[in-house]
Amino acid sequence: MVASRQFNGTRNEKGYLMSTALKSVPRAPGKIPLLGHTWPLLRDPLGFLKSLRETGDLVRIEVGTLPVYMAVSAQMVQEVMVRQARSFEKGRLYDRVQKLVGQGLATASGEVHRRHRRLVQPVFHHQRIAGYAEVMSKRAWELSESWSPGQEIAVDQVMGQLAIEILAETMFSADIGRPAVEAVRRDLPVILKNMLIRAASPKILDRVPIRPNRDFDRAADSMRQVIDEVIANTRRSGQQPGQADLLSLLLDARDADTGEALTDAEVRDELTTMLFAGTETTASTLSWSLHEIARHPDVEKQVRAEIDEVVGSRPVTAEDIPRLPTIRRVLDEVIRLHGVTLVMRRTLEPVELGGYHLPAGAEIGISLYAMHRSPDLYDDPDRFDPDRWLPERRAAVPREAFVPFGAGARKCVGDAFSWTEATIVLATILARWSLEPAPGHTPREAASAMAHPDHVPMVIRPRDN
Repeated sequence: MVASRQFNGTRNEKGYLMSTALKSVPRAPGKIPLLGHTWPLLRDPLGFLKSLRETGDLVRIEVGTLPVYMAVSAQMVQEVMVRQARSFEKGRLYDRVQKLVGQGLATASGEVHRRHRRLVQPVFHHQRIAGYAEVMSKRAWELSESWSPGQEIAVDQVMGQLAIEILAETMFSADIGRPAVEAVRRDLPVILKNMLIRAASPKILDRVPIRPNRDFDRAADSMRQVIDEVIANTRRSGQQPGQADLLSLLLDARDADTGEALTDAEVRDELTTMLFAGTETTASTLSWSLHEIARHPDVEKQVRAEIDEVVGSRPVTAEDIPRLPTIRRVLDEVIRLHGVTLVMRRTLEPVELGGYHLPAGAEIGISLYAMHRSPDLYDDPDRFDPDRWLPERRAAVPREAFVPFGAGARKCVGDAFSWTEATIVLATILARWSLEPAPGHTPREAASAMAHPDHVPMVIRPRDN
């Protein structure tokens, strides 16, 4: 493995990295007058993000005329997300989706974020996850039972639908939540499709009635309105003490210090954030996993042997999850290769990063996608290799080099929910079926919140026992 480049300098009394000689942040090549790097970012966003590693650890790009400083090395990402996290707030990308998620955990800053995280964290306690696992297992089992040999399915669409159904059943009581399920199924794909375009476009274009803006605004308004109605209906129906759905838990939540509850608008923002973050992440990870397992018979053999030994033919339970490490390695490798494309921060004060001085108000882009495919960190980084996560090999990867759900105080609160769901679904499907790629199409990465597959047609075959 090639050693990563190290920062030069020392840390001050706050632990922030300082150096004696400040440098100019190198600019990425390909800038176009007035447009900056908007064209290459929109034309091939994932290729453009990966190419930034060739310029440096911190690279200046321009979105229109707005400078954005891209952190693409593990050390630089660690500085922004953990070591100097208090010097940053959420950035431009989150400003642009605030119309959808309001002041949910994805966009809130400062004390609002800390308060909401305290209130939301218990909803994802491991004991709660065990209860949600029953819903995940039941839904995955029903899906598997509905298939027949020789059937061709669009795995990306089927996994998206499954993720929506699971989230909806864990979020809302079944009858009241049905309108929300339909709204998510209809509106969320539209939002995800147009999100990156919105983030990369100059803000002045937000009010221009072009198709991406109209579609995004209409879908965001629809989702928020439906969830408002579901919350109001839940209030009117009378909550039963101890109800375990996410909506009821959020309505019951009280701050341990102040005793304050979330307002209905705050509950709406958190539910929308969960739907927004939890659907594409899980659907994309499952789609890529089934595709990669089918392409690697040796991996498929290992996964099946593990499922047979641990689960057999019964439904998967929460207790099975830690006993399925091969599936976890597959998921880790998929999320490394096809995970979160971009997160953003904004400096709250002047900050120094590795000898580069950034003023207050500077926009910082963090390309986890580029970092996770860095040859400085991973041997043959574009190759699917779940065994790189075996204990003896994982020890060679710096801890800060793999942050699939972020790091520090803003690490995704629902990561255990997502991993549990993905593990249960894979174990349930592969216990019974073998999926093979349908001829005529090879999945390609498409950029939105995740590097999700454009289309994954597969044919269902009975397991070869």
